[in-house]
Amino acid sequence: MQAVVLAAGKGTRLEPLTDDKPKALVEVDDTPLIEDVFDNLLEIGVTELIVVVGHMKEQIIERYGDAYEDVPITYAHQREQLGLAHAILQAEPYVEDDFVVMLGDNVFRANLADVINRQHEDRADAAFLVEEVPYEEASRYGVLDTNEYGEIVEVVEKPEDPPSNLVMTGFYTFTPAIFHACHLVQPSDRGEYELPDAIDLLIQSGRTIDAIRMDGWRIDVGYPEDRERAEERLAESRTIDSS
Repeated sequence: MQAVVLAAGKGTRLEPLTDDKPKALVEVDDTPLIEDVFDNLLEIGVTELIVVVGHMKEQIIERYGDAYEDVPITYAHQREQLGLAHAILQAEPYVEDDFVVMLGDNVFRANLADVINRQHEDRADAAFLVEEVPYEEASRYGVLDTNEYGEIVEVVEKPEDPPSNLVMTGFYTFTPAIFHACHLVQPSDRGEYELPDAIDLLIQSGRTIDAIRMDGWRIDVGYPEDRERAEERLAESRTIDSS
């Protein structure tokens, strides 16, 4: 399976950690964020990496070249950071079949393989790893509403009044149908092409999207304090593993 890694962002909220490097190269526990993502993807059997790069992209390309641990890397260039739907479209020329999308700024220790397996078992058009967060935090994310079968029926990006506390985590599987939906998306009030809008178009067209509850943990490294939290969780995990 191919994996698309979104790593074009500037990471302005992570300053000063991103003063001289792209967000994806910020280190957590002495490992760049994107390298931790690569390791997760290789562990679940990904055989090709398509990395969407933009801000300070030369640093990522020079560091990893055309392969990571013998898995080939193709670089897709997002010249303007115009949202996740726009970023995914940059990978379209290189994607051949069903594929994984993973954000390049999250630290995961979770059941990622379950998402791939569920999509294949259900022959769904997409499947997302999701988690419950406190209601007061839900408005920071893409919020989901599901039916009794665990299928996603609505996605709302950063809503003021969230319909639930179930949110997307930054790990997805898609069929190539997502590209057509991304092409149809119109800019949001923020001037970006939002992935939840593309997902809603899939839902409205009758496509099936599964929600898989996260078993484990993940931290979205958006601020310097998030990096500290991630390092603490990784240290806790090592302590548990060694006991």
